[in-house]
Amino acid sequence: MKENKVYTKTGDNGITSLFSGKRVPKHDIRIKAYGAIDELVAWSGLIRDTTQNPSVQDTLIEIQKQLMTVSSQLAIDSDKDFPKNLRPLENTTVSFIENEIDLLTAKLPPLRNFVIPGGHILISYAHIARSICRRAERHVTELDQNAPVSATIIAYINRLSDYFFTLSRTFAFELEVEEVKWSGN
Repeated sequence: MKENKVYTKTGDNGITSLFSGKRVPKHDIRIKAYGAIDELVAWSGLIRDTTQNPSVQDTLIEIQKQLMTVSSQLAIDSDKDFPKNLRPLENTTVSFIENEIDLLTAKLPPLRNFVIPGGHILISYAHIARSICRRAERHVTELDQNAPVSATIIAYINRLSDYFFTLSRTFAFELEVEEVKWSGN
């Protein structure tokens, strides 16, 4: 009986495989891009496990699924290697995030200043997810300079950071935590 081991030892020399089998350094921009997305999937799970808001939990599990698709798409270095069982991210996914932002924003007081992260662990978690999302966006757009990335993915990641910012404000509102405003002084 063949053992299924988690470790393969094939990456011990700092090289990993893309979906096509092509070997690239682990510091390759493509790896950085989908690695940051992987971090975002994990942080989204932590937020989902920490919040008691069922609507947010449902949205976050959907976002995690969408991010897994993004990660998979970024691991494909050639359209000819695109797996038949993977549906690429669609524009409706960007609309989904925009709708979630609008639903949350409708319940919040207007924002007139920058907000300093903190006040409750959920607020901080959402801000960490936002900042990881921004890092992922930087890596994805850098990758796009060398190898075209779907415009839908770029728009989705950009919008997702707005979602996590709005989520942080939602947590502050629901938990009755006063947001610490920053005006530059």
